Amino acid sequence: MAKIRKEDALRYHFEGKPGKIEVIPTKATKTQRDLALAYSPGVAEPCKEIHADIENVYKYTAKGNLVAVISDGTAVLGLGNLGPEASKPVMEGKGILFKIFAGIDVFDLEVKTDNVEHFISVVKALEPTFGGINLEDIKAPECFEIEQRLKKELKIPIMHDDQHGTAIITGAALLNALELVEKRAQDVVVVVSGAGASAISCIKIFMDLGVQKKNIVVCDSKGVIRSDRGNLDASKAFFATDRDLHKLDDAIKGADIFLGLSTSNVMTAEMLASMNDNPIVFALANPDPEIAYDLAIATRQDLIFATGRSDYPNQVNNVLGFPFIFRGALDVRATEINEQMKLAAVHALAKLAKENVPDVVKLAYNQQNMAFGRDYIIPKPLDPRLLTTVAPAVAQAAIETGVARYPITDWQAYETALVERMGRDQSIIRRLNTIAKQAPQRVVFAEADNAKVLTAAQIAHDEGIAIPILLGDKKKILALIEENHLDLKDALIIDPRSDEFAEKHEQYAEQFFEKRQRRGYNRHEALKIMRERNYFGAMMLEMGEADVFISGLTRKYADTIRPALEIVGTYKDGRKVAGMYLMLTQRGPIFFSDTTMIPSPTSEDLVGIASMSAATVKQFGVEPRIAFLSYSNFGSSDDTEPRLVRRAVEIMKEKYPEIIADGEIQANIAFNPNIIKENYPFSDLAKGEPNVLIFPNLSAGNIAYKLIQELGGAEAIGPILLGMKKSVHILQLGSSVREIVNMITIAVVDAQLKAQANKGK
Repeated sequence: MAKIRKEDALRYHFEGKPGKIEVIPTKATKTQRDLALAYSPGVAEPCKEIHADIENVYKYTAKGNLVAVISDGTAVLGLGNLGPEASKPVMEGKGILFKIFAGIDVFDLEVKTDNVEHFISVVKALEPTFGGINLEDIKAPECFEIEQRLKKELKIPIMHDDQHGTAIITGAALLNALELVEKRAQDVVVVVSGAGASAISCIKIFMDLGVQKKNIVVCDSKGVIRSDRGNLDASKAFFATDRDLHKLDDAIKGADIFLGLSTSNVMTAEMLASMNDNPIVFALANPDPEIAYDLAIATRQDLIFATGRSDYPNQVNNVLGFPFIFRGALDVRATEINEQMKLAAVHALAKLAKENVPDVVKLAYNQQNMAFGRDYIIPKPLDPRLLTTVAPAVAQAAIETGVARYPITDWQAYETALVERMGRDQSIIRRLNTIAKQAPQRVVFAEADNAKVLTAAQIAHDEGIAIPILLGDKKKILALIEENHLDLKDALIIDPRSDEFAEKHEQYAEQFFEKRQRRGYNRHEALKIMRERNYFGAMMLEMGEADVFISGLTRKYADTIRPALEIVGTYKDGRKVAGMYLMLTQRGPIFFSDTTMIPSPTSEDLVGIASMSAATVKQFGVEPRIAFLSYSNFGSSDDTEPRLVRRAVEIMKEKYPEIIADGEIQANIAFNPNIIKENYPFSDLAKGEPNVLIFPNLSAGNIAYKLIQELGGAEAIGPILLGMKKSVHILQLGSSVREIVNMITIAVVDAQLKAQANKGK
């Protein structure tokens, strides 16, 4: 799992605006009339409509898409009772997950009270504001009473995710694991380590799925929970046993299933070996499971194993459940989240794991043969089908059980609305990061004597996506590492100017001279230039001693790209190199090409830029839709530039008919489907917005991405160099640490793809 350094975590939360969330308006507010409609006097009209019919609150306010994430801070993560203020970062983070996975808005509320009645009264008083309540990080046994009371006394969906989130995911995993080992729920013996809120809820879900109470043994820190033990609270007493079992190692002998929600390393290899044939082990303690993955797999070949970690198969992650459960409940205005709705989520998740896995998910996890089996019993968190699978199942269960106040009748339209609500795919960087982690690459940083570059290299190393190679003055680099509290002292540090690397200088110079001897270089110049970091680093890449070369933070673009072109070169003779920016916008990811390389492209150049862009975008898991931009629309001008672009489109359609591409078209028209459908229904872009923009010249592309970045608030990642033989990428002058890390991620994925392509040759 990625290592998170204290300094990085604190900086993430305090830099810029403190915290992680803000409130933004959803209606126009720029004019006096806008404000008069938003507040006085216009706001009086919806107030009167709601007073006349309280259900109109869903029509005229954000209530129907607003969830409160509420905590008293008594059980913050695994840290214990830290208090409500200390729980706020967690609640803000939970709100972000609701938003990015299901489009649900959240207000986080931290309540300062240690009295159950007071807490309940506070939450009850908030019912008019919210469409649902997510209880979070409240200790047991108080959390049981709080949730039960609120569910009875409120008419909006309530769920304590710490209890039910894990239970729903493990329930789905249980169903599929039992199917794979050909055992029946009513026959299996289950041993549970842990008796907190999550464990109790998991046990109840297991029982709902057919596991017999008599076959369940629960252990806490004192051993097996027996009926003769004193001072048991009601939740533990319900599962107490009279059997002659006292310790975990006694209980687990002959068991079929182990469920761990306790602490690391409580399960030994001997315990695992004593379980029944085809054991199922859900070791969910975080960050380290009850038994180490490698040890478990080495101990039992017939094992099905799940953890809470993303770096092992079968990750039990609550994000598979709560965003989509609330989405379905909100969309039918459910009065509660009942047991049938939770079970509907269980079965939906279990069923989804058996369906064919889309390429975008395989790409994200770098697993070409991902299919239902022992290492894939539950869906992956980045599976885009979760929204359109779990939410409808929960909504339908709400309707069938009579708790829906706004039943859905057209399910196809509902699924379409879910996709449209989320907009185009915003998860591309998360997906690329996951891909990068599958095969970390050796990354040469030519400007390692820069604090931002070193910090980015540290993050990439901690994330498990890069093995840093640092070029520059060794003393300065080590001083910066010390000064910034980094952990890179063991990284390979090379100063190309040092005579220590004289042998490398000779070797690299000989190779460089062979490449460039008829291009203006003699042997002496070749040897001299190898002391320059950009040339030395590019030669490391060319010689196979590194996989990625990154530079450009402090130098002019032309000075940085020249060594790479002279040494590495393009993947295809005669093909020009182009630069593409990934712009993360509110409309989704949009790729801009060419923004850095070809000043005045020909029609053929534009086709080359477009085809390379399309190939890269597709490798990133996005289906390309290309717009060739101009100041003309489909022949409305016969000037030189529109004709050039028009000719490029003709060639593109002839050479690459499988790629959706059209133009010439104005930028605003390209993103207005209504105008296209009405005026240009023949266009390939009439069925959806483009995500790749091809500009008529370098000036247009460069100006466009910089304007969007600075004035439009888009995040720019790049430039991504297209057409290089190996993974070479040039940073923007003055890039931030975040931008450098994103560029490293893309460069690593690029290197992986190039390596795969070379293997296939």
